[in-house]
Amino acid sequence: MHHLNYHHLYYFYLVAREGSIAKAAKLLHVTPQTVSGQLSTFENQLGYSLFDRINKRLYLNAKGKVSYQYASEIFHKGNQLAEILNNSDEVNTKEFVIGITNGIPKVLFYDFVHSTMRKFANVRYVIKEDSFDGLLKELAINAIDFIVADRGIAPGTQVNANSYFLGESSLSFFAKAPLSKQQCFPSCLNQMPLLIQGYTSGIRQALTSWLETEQLYPKIVAEFDDSALLKLFGSEDFGVFCAPSAISAHVEAQYDVHCIGNANTLNERYYAITGKSRADYTISEAIVAEARTILQTP
Repeated sequence: MHHLNYHHLYYFYLVAREGSIAKAAKLLHVTPQTVSGQLSTFENQLGYSLFDRINKRLYLNAKGKVSYQYASEIFHKGNQLAEILNNSDEVNTKEFVIGITNGIPKVLFYDFVHSTMRKFANVRYVIKEDSFDGLLKELAINAIDFIVADRGIAPGTQVNANSYFLGESSLSFFAKAPLSKQQCFPSCLNQMPLLIQGYTSGIRQALTSWLETEQLYPKIVAEFDDSALLKLFGSEDFGVFCAPSAISAHVEAQYDVHCIGNANTLNERYYAITGKSRADYTISEAIVAEARTILQTP
C-alpha cells in the first residue's frame, strides 16, 4: 500500500464507530451495498481484513482496532482544523495537551489544573489518560505538552524532557463500614479483602513493601490500573482500598466510605513532566505552582 485512501478510511471509521454497515450507510445517505463495497475495496488495498465476520455481524480484529484508533484521531483532528479555519478569532486556535497516568486520582488532577485552565481560558485543552510509558512516547514525538504522573523520569531515559517534583501525600485506607471497637488499624488489615493498584502504578511496590514490613497479610481480591475504578469497587464493598490522604474528605463523600486509618510512612509522590521542544512554559509553570501549593511543597 503506497497511499492511504481517506475516503475509504472514513467509510471504515463510520462502520466501526456505528457497529454496522446499515447504520453507517444511513449516516452517509448511501446504500448498504455501497458501504460494503467501499469497505471491501479498502481491505483489499490494505492486504488484510479489519473485521471478523461472525453470524453476519462485524467485530473489529486486532488490526481493525489499531486502524480505528488512528482513524478516530485523524478525523477528530480534521474536525478541529475545520473549526479553527472557520473561527475568525485566532486566539482560540492554541492547544495545550495534558497527559495523566492511570493511577493519578482524578479529583487531585482537577485540583492541580482547573485554576490554570480558567486563567488561560483562551486555550483549548486536550486531556489524555494512558500508561506512563504510553504518555512518555507521545511526549517524545511532541504530541503532548505536559504530563502529571506518579513517578519521575528514570535516569538514562532517552527523552528530551524536564521533570518536576510536585509533592507527596501519605495514604489512607478506606472501607464501606467503619471499624468496630474491637478492631484497630493497621492490624485489622490482616485477612481483610483488599483492592490494590496495578503494577503500572507508582505506589504498588511501596504498598507491597509496607504490608510486608508491618507483617500484614490481607486477602488481595483484585488489582486495578485505573484509580477511579478501584474506588468504585471499594464503594460497593468488594474490599478495603487506599487513596491519598490529601483527598480523604472527597473519597469519603464521593464513594460513601469511611477512612479506617492512615499510613503516614507510606507516601505517593507526584511529578510533572514537560517536553522541551514545544512546551508552553507559562501554562506549565502555573500548573506546577498550583500543584505544589495544594501539596504544600516548598
